[in-house]
Amino acid sequence: MRPLIGISCCVKPFGIFNTPNHAASDSYVKVVMGPVGGIPALVPCAGPECVNEIVARMDGIIMTGSRSNVWPEYYGGPPHLEGTPEDHQRDATTLPLIRAAIDNGIPLLAICRGMQELNVALGGSLDQRIQDLDGRMDHSTPSDQHIPLVRTGKAHNVRLKPNTLLARLSGRESIAVNSLHNQGVQRLAPGLVAEAWAPDGTVEAVRVEGARAFAMGVQWHPEYDWERDELSLSIFQVFAEACQARMEEREGRKLQAAE
Repeated sequence: MRPLIGISCCVKPFGIFNTPNHAASDSYVKVVMGPVGGIPALVPCAGPECVNEIVARMDGIIMTGSRSNVWPEYYGGPPHLEGTPEDHQRDATTLPLIRAAIDNGIPLLAICRGMQELNVALGGSLDQRIQDLDGRMDHSTPSDQHIPLVRTGKAHNVRLKPNTLLARLSGRESIAVNSLHNQGVQRLAPGLVAEAWAPDGTVEAVRVEGARAFAMGVQWHPEYDWERDELSLSIFQVFAEACQARMEEREGRKLQAAE
């Protein structure tokens, strides 16, 4: 039996009528079926009323990246600039989903927007356009975004906090990562610990202090290069171990209840 892994969806227009669809990128499905060794389950933006039942059935959750930005009202930020993509249905689902996953000991891997959601869900705030701030880098999608290896290639180095999971997995003090975001951590949420930083000080990785299960976020996209990047692969392997343990625990409780 393989663990059931929830993949957070966005609401996106589809087809000639721009019909709203709940969608997640194929890269997340492939990584769940690949190194995670699980069964992917797309989690629609169904609202907070479904969160507890979703969590009860999952052995792990991946919070995905997206072009949309977290709605500023959730962290007391200024309104987005005109034209900034938002996804209110996603926010209304993912923020309580993150809190429920952590509270219930469900392994959680938050990627890009997912890491930003993790920070907001636990009480932190965001910078909306890092590239507009003095002394900061442009972390957004490269101009040659239609060339896949340019879009997802390594963009800058990240300094790792010593004796953390990423430092142990990589065996290095810094690593190279891709970079495809505008938002970033402004005020770190209570309960989150920063474990990696870009050269301009942007927080690039966090973990949930005292979490019952694996719970971390990375600002880059390891799902893009796990087939050729050893650290990206290792992140998903550690997440997979946590999900397998969760599944075995859940199945054990079911057997005990049936006896």
